[in-house]
Amino acid sequence: MTNGNPKALIPILVFVVLYLGLGIILEYGLGITQGFYSIPVLLIFLIALAIAYLQTKASSDERFKIMGDGVGNPNVFMMILIFLAAGVFTGVMNKAGAESVANFVLTYVPMEYAVIVLFLVSAFVSISMGTSVGTITVITPIAVSISDITGFNLALCVGTVIGGAMFGDNLSFISDTTIAACNGQGCNMKDKFRENFWIALLAAIATIVIIALMTVFNGGGSGIPGDYDLVLIIPYLIVLIGDIIGVNVFMVLAAGMVTGSIIMVATGTVDALDLLPMISGGMGGMLETAMVAILVSAICAIIAYNGGFDALLSWIKNIFKSRKGGMLGIGLVVSAMDVATANNTVAIVMANPIAKTFPRNTAYPRRRRHPSSIHSRV
Repeated sequence: MTNGNPKALIPILVFVVLYLGLGIILEYGLGITQGFYSIPVLLIFLIALAIAYLQTKASSDERFKIMGDGVGNPNVFMMILIFLAAGVFTGVMNKAGAESVANFVLTYVPMEYAVIVLFLVSAFVSISMGTSVGTITVITPIAVSISDITGFNLALCVGTVIGGAMFGDNLSFISDTTIAACNGQGCNMKDKFRENFWIALLAAIATIVIIALMTVFNGGGSGIPGDYDLVLIIPYLIVLIGDIIGVNVFMVLAAGMVTGSIIMVATGTVDALDLLPMISGGMGGMLETAMVAILVSAICAIIAYNGGFDALLSWIKNIFKSRKGGMLGIGLVVSAMDVATANNTVAIVMANPIAKTFPRNTAYPRRRRHPSSIHSRV
């Protein structure tokens, strides 16, 4: 691997500066609520793509071929299709199914354990829905109600929901972040789940212990949860169990969509005529993410062609001198992109080509004992 061309990384720098700079101006300078989320992220990606295009020393046809090869990657195409399918599922199920899950659990659990239950329910719903934001939207009103009834601190209850949602989203098979990471790296989702589970589990256990110390051992109130419908939980279980046992993700999502649609209409939860707008809304929610995947793939293809990733990988190898250090370096790159973009999926899509190249070109082999040292101990 050569030292690469650091200038080829300028498009990423431009994106970070524009996105972060505009966000700070809107959020803190002009006082606009959620200013970061009002930024036209696709426009900024187009600007970054234009800069990458102009940097490339090749004919116009060759530049478009490079971008086309990046976008035409089978993993990128599959990722986009899964985005849309997952959007349909979450659109069909809406909030009713998640609320039934939460209310069912709270009905049979003593309310002094309510905050712990909030964490577990948020984790389960997020794993099933594949979205932390959607889970937070659904479960937070319940957290507010529990805080009012039990007297537990509101910030603790809401923070618990956020923690559980993040934990579940981290492990979910239909999360856009999981889809982006697995398809970008070319690994199976079930393998990622097994590896990631033990990392996330330690954080979850520590969180539950802290919550218990702040709630269960300090006493709590009582309350009455809302109604629930066990039938509405079935589509989530189908998706969750199907993915865990390794059924094709498209088959699982299709089963969830069909089952969810039938159940939602049969139970009278939604009118049959409302299904199409719900499906459209679910897909629409994923369209921007799909377009981001397309634009980022094109940008990364040009950056790779110009030697930008070689430069970054060379820097990581020079700074981090061990196998674990290299892993830490990749983690820092992803974290920096995430902080800059305030979007997990965008950060993962941008970092995917870097992380995928790293183990192939610069991974450090595990240290092996010399055969003589092994025989000497026999």
